[in-house]
Amino acid sequence: MAKIPVSPTETERCIESLLAVFQRYAGREGDNCTLSKKEFLSFMNAELASFTKNQKDPGVLDRMMKKLDLNCDGQLDFQEFLNLIGGIAQACHIALCMQIPPGHHQPKKL
Repeated sequence: MAKIPVSPTETERCIESLLAVFQRYAGREGDNCTLSKKEFLSFMNAELASFTKNQKDPGVLDRMMKKLDLNCDGQLDFQEFLNLIGGIAQACHIALCMQIPPGHHQPKKL
């Protein structure tokens, strides 16, 4: 009996997207499993441009890279990259929760 193809769930599509975005930037300068500083800056300026263009401090991305680089190898592996994404998602979630009146469950668009 043939299996019926199942469409990926919304969460599965989000995971696939995160993997695809990471792979799009990783390896441009060598290791395709990590982001170099230059690759990280390219990612931030392209994928999170609204964040980077609003920064008044030119050193903020350098400090972010250093803080995210937990093993201090000068690169961001996928787990370190996920720490960035998770932190941003958490900040967005907190902002969203502050906009929802108590007792309401319909989130507003950011």
